[in-house]
Amino acid sequence: MPLTAALVFPLAALAEIAGCFAAWAVLRQGASALWLIPGGLALAAFAWLLTLTPGDAAGRAFAAYGGVYVAASLAWLMAVEGLRPSGWDLAGVALCLAGTGVILFGAARQV
Repeated sequence: MPLTAALVFPLAALAEIAGCFAAWAVLRQGASALWLIPGGLALAAFAWLLTLTPGDAAGRAFAAYGGVYVAASLAWLMAVEGLRPSGWDLAGVALCLAGTGVILFGAARQV
C-alpha cells in the first residue's frame, strides 16, 4: 500500500537535499570526498521514496513533489545554513505549494 504524499514528499525532500548538499559540501566547500558516500545513499533513498507516492503517473508525482522540495529547501536554508528566507522566497514557496495542491487534488478528481 503506497504511503500518502504528505508523508513521502517531505521524507523524499529531506533525502534529496541531504544528498545534494553532500556533493555541494565536497565540491564547493572543500569537505572530504567521503561525504559522497552518505550523499549517494541519501539520493538512492530519495529515488526509492518517490516510488511510494500515490498515483499512477511518475511525471505527475514528480511535478507535485516539486513544490514540497522548494519548501524543504528553504527550511534547509534556515536550519542548516543559518540564513533567513526573503519575502520573495516565501512568496515563491507559496506559489509552488499551490501548484502542488492543484496537481494532487486535480489528479484525484480525474476519471
